[in-house]
Amino acid sequence: MAITLRQLEIFVAVAETSQVTKASAKLHLTQSAVSMALNELQNQLDGPLFDRKGRNLLFNDRGRYLLPLAKEILGQINNIESLLGEKSGSVAGSLKIVASSTIGNYVLPYFIGVFKKLHPQVSLDMLVCNTRHAETMIAEGEAGLGFVEGEVTNDQVRIIPWLEDELVVIAGPTNPLAGKENFELPGDLELCEWIIREKGSGTGQVFKKKLGRHLPGLRVAMELGHTEAIKKAVEAGGGVACLSSLTVCREVEEGWLASLSVKGLDMRRTLQIIHYKNKAMTGLMQEFVAFCSLINESGHGCSCLTSPWIL
Repeated sequence: MAITLRQLEIFVAVAETSQVTKASAKLHLTQSAVSMALNELQNQLDGPLFDRKGRNLLFNDRGRYLLPLAKEILGQINNIESLLGEKSGSVAGSLKIVASSTIGNYVLPYFIGVFKKLHPQVSLDMLVCNTRHAETMIAEGEAGLGFVEGEVTNDQVRIIPWLEDELVVIAGPTNPLAGKENFELPGDLELCEWIIREKGSGTGQVFKKKLGRHLPGLRVAMELGHTEAIKKAVEAGGGVACLSSLTVCREVEEGWLASLSVKGLDMRRTLQIIHYKNKAMTGLMQEFVAFCSLINESGHGCSCLTSPWIL
């Protein structure tokens, strides 16, 4: 009997969850159906694909070899279904997006809202995480498009340069730095305690890389896992931080935070759209990428993302 796509799908689910119980729940199948299909596949391949450790199934060398091949086959089938299932000239269907924190919380919600008004038949789901996790999800085919601000290293992930952004130093209104126009290195750096993003954050990664030879002078007071938490801590006088200008426009306008450019350093960066090289770009994906790219032609800059109602 030939290997079936269902067997490969079940194998991948078991490999990713390490348990028949979790795989059956993920695929909405009974445990007996999953176990039977997995046993049939192992019999057809003349040997086990997993080693049992307690309740968990950990794939062995044979399973490790099969996993990327199985994912590739299932991905190509999905490509065929997506491309041939689209109606010519229509924009419909569902798209899963993964975005790193700055983009997911401060940029994409406006794009998604307007895009949904233009194309009501479209379903868009977005997960917000850090750049490292977003890259992993795209590489493993768990999301169609990614929007990230950090460095992408996986050679199976295609990068599309997107939106220009600038990192700025922020200080609370009572901080002595609030009266300055520029943040100067190394003098101001050595006088400050810093509140930074967690490891894996694109903003934190870029900030440290930009500091270069000045990095040893960075005194970290705390690491926080969300931009909003950092802004509140800075506003309360807990230290200073370096964040995207896209995330602090409102607070600066209201006088709750002060924003400073870093003198002598180019703190600009390019936000990126990413997708898996071996996954075909559907019509919906292409339409959403093209729609998001319109921001570069608008000339409105930060204001259209943080206060769209004033335009």
